[in-house]
Amino acid sequence: MSHLLEKPNIAMPIKTTSGQLTTAAAAVTVTTNVNLNAANTKLNESPIATATHTESKRESGITTTDVKVTTNFDAVVTSLTAGAAAGALAKTVIAPLDRTKINFQINKSVRYTFNGAMQFLQQTYAKEGVLALWRGNSATMARIVPYAAIQFTAHEQWRKILHVDKDGTDTKGRRFIAGSLAGITSQSLTYPLDLARARMAVTDKYTGYRTLRQVFVKIWVEEGPRTLYRGYWATVLGVIPYAGTSFFTYETLKREYAEVSGSSKPNTLVSLAFGAAAGAVGQTSSYPLDIVRRRMQTMGVTKDGQNKYPNIYVTLKTIYKEEGIKNGFYKGLSMNWIKGPIAVGISFSTYDLIKELLRDLFHLKRGRVGAQNE
Repeated sequence: MSHLLEKPNIAMPIKTTSGQLTTAAAAVTVTTNVNLNAANTKLNESPIATATHTESKRESGITTTDVKVTTNFDAVVTSLTAGAAAGALAKTVIAPLDRTKINFQINKSVRYTFNGAMQFLQQTYAKEGVLALWRGNSATMARIVPYAAIQFTAHEQWRKILHVDKDGTDTKGRRFIAGSLAGITSQSLTYPLDLARARMAVTDKYTGYRTLRQVFVKIWVEEGPRTLYRGYWATVLGVIPYAGTSFFTYETLKREYAEVSGSSKPNTLVSLAFGAAAGAVGQTSSYPLDIVRRRMQTMGVTKDGQNKYPNIYVTLKTIYKEEGIKNGFYKGLSMNWIKGPIAVGISFSTYDLIKELLRDLFHLKRGRVGAQNE
């Protein structure tokens, strides 16, 4: 009985074949560790664990893709905010040049020269003051803020829908189409504001429109609501090559830069240069249709345009017959080569800069919320 009541010594030495001594407890510990490692291995092979592991690798910087915005809502808010700020800054900088260009575009009797453009700026300043150089900029801001916000956001979404450059592929055609569709989307939603801006740019506050609201009221009462979309199709036809070429050129240059330098994020000066190149190419490709839409938009408020440009075909025919190709369809292009690259360069580089800052803020905010929840 005493033998049966004795405690079993589970730590009793056990002689191995090699003559080494171990204990049963050690054996149990080893077995337990092996079983735990096997369980962890199986867990790591599960989809949930793999996703978590991949995410941790991304956060630790092992993977090359830096995923900071994980929700589409964050991406949309970021694009809208960055696009609005970029568009407002770019258009404000070049507003005097833009007004000068429009003035020459819609007057066939005034031949464009660089000296003539400078004289227009001087005369406007002398007659109405420095703020007159930004006349119509309130209408521009009312248009460009939603326009740029929608355009950049639409471009991000169209890139996802069309799988542009997905998984490292080089999809040049889709890159161009995504830019064109982004331009069409934003232009369609903000077109009446573009027409109002053009009307205010070619009139003064004494004989034309004093406020943006007055533009819409007078057009609605005197010319009818359909006038608010006069020149729309010329604008859409123009925005297809303009937005498509601009986004295509900018994205392609960034892609080539990444391959050469190994950095996917060019600095601000490089982005500014790439945007300027994109602006120059885009403006040149669509400029004749820009002339057509301005003539149609301002018909009724200029002495040369009274019922003269009812549609695209008649406008093209009239300009070609009376002014020719160079002095008609490319009138003021040299001014666009100055203001276009400046505006697009500022717009693209500012958008990328602000977007990265907002992504960092969203990332930090999620990190703080996650730490508080823990």
